Amino acid sequence: MNIKEASQQTGVTATTIRYYEKEGLIPAIDRNDVGVRAIDDRIIRRINFVKTMRAAGMSIEALKEYIRLFDAQEDNTAQQFKLLNEQIAIMAEKRDDLQTAIDHLRWKVDHYEDHMAVTEEELRAVEKNRADQ
Repeated sequence: MNIKEASQQTGVTATTIRYYEKEGLIPAIDRNDVGVRAIDDRIIRRINFVKTMRAAGMSIEALKEYIRLFDAQEDNTAQQFKLLNEQIAIMAEKRDDLQTAIDHLRWKVDHYEDHMAVTEEELRAVEKNRADQ
């Protein structure tokens, strides 16, 4: 299939597929007689893998390293597990940060009348006093 078809099948833009190839995240794609990329199932599977790992928040650098380890001839399972566990820790930290922000906003919504409205009124008074001076 060509890059447009691969894009439609994977949900990854043609530009991103070209970027993945340039960065070595997917293997070099064979081309047909007229230079059009001929994408096979192996490439589709790798595109989907990279897409999934990027959605999981893995950086390009970490993903390159993971793929290098995966493509190597020797068993690099321990290093691959290490990278995956590091990614889990990064994502858990991001999740915790997001949950803290959500909880903070939820508290503000739940206490709007007794906290936010009062605080906003105080800020308006300060701004008015400042403008009057």
